[in-house]
Amino acid sequence: MFDPRVVSGFGWTLLLTVGAMVIGIVLAVSTAIMRMGANPVLKGVAWVYIWIFRGTPIYTQLVFWGLLPVLYPRLSLGIPFGPEFFVFTTQDVVNAGVAAVLGLGLNEGAYLSEIVRAGLNSVDKGQWEAATALGMRRGAVLRRIIIPQAMRVIVPPTGNETISMLKTTSLVLAVPFTLELTFVTNAIGNKNFLPVPLLLVAAIYYLVITSVLMVGQHYLEAYYGRGFDGSGSAATRRRGMASRRQQAILEAGTVREDANLDVTP
Repeated sequence: MFDPRVVSGFGWTLLLTVGAMVIGIVLAVSTAIMRMGANPVLKGVAWVYIWIFRGTPIYTQLVFWGLLPVLYPRLSLGIPFGPEFFVFTTQDVVNAGVAAVLGLGLNEGAYLSEIVRAGLNSVDKGQWEAATALGMRRGAVLRRIIIPQAMRVIVPPTGNETISMLKTTSLVLAVPFTLELTFVTNAIGNKNFLPVPLLLVAAIYYLVITSVLMVGQHYLEAYYGRGFDGSGSAATRRRGMASRRQQAILEAGTVREDANLDVTP
């Protein structure tokens, strides 16, 4: 369980998961906004990206990224069809770790893009109209009004995608990247002729990480679901709608909840 190679593989699996999800979320938000915009060029670019990366297997994409140094041995910066200012060896820039994160992140971004777009579309159009009428810019409307409300819809499937990405990292052998948990435990098990115990070791580590992610997802869902699930006491719901002075009056118990109703016989 605590062999240094296994612990190192556990760390690399976490790094691959976090790196891929960061790239995927950035691409997902960008492409979802592009598809919802009015610019036909940006909409077309976003659609083609989603079409390619959702339509091809992740294993095939990882193999391609692993073979990129073979296809393009050198990269350069300069004037097109002119002088080159900087020249790089592709193998030095896009090594196995970078190729693995890029392959996983680009694939994940295509799937998360549809999740983000569904979340943004779930917010009532009147929110856009009201914010625009107040003179807010499109970026401010997205950042302060639309995205916070859409998170209630976005968080649950994104949590599932994160857990799925954790296990998808076992496919980076196609790059090949040989430091992640599944490959390391398989290699140790085959060397010691104990494949089943080492598979159980990998399974335990995956279960531990998945459990932590599930707990985090639960709290995120509870945070962004406030006011939608009907949970909480009446005082708690009022607290979110009232000022501090109004909260103090309500908590004093001197005002009835049905204060606007006529209770005279």
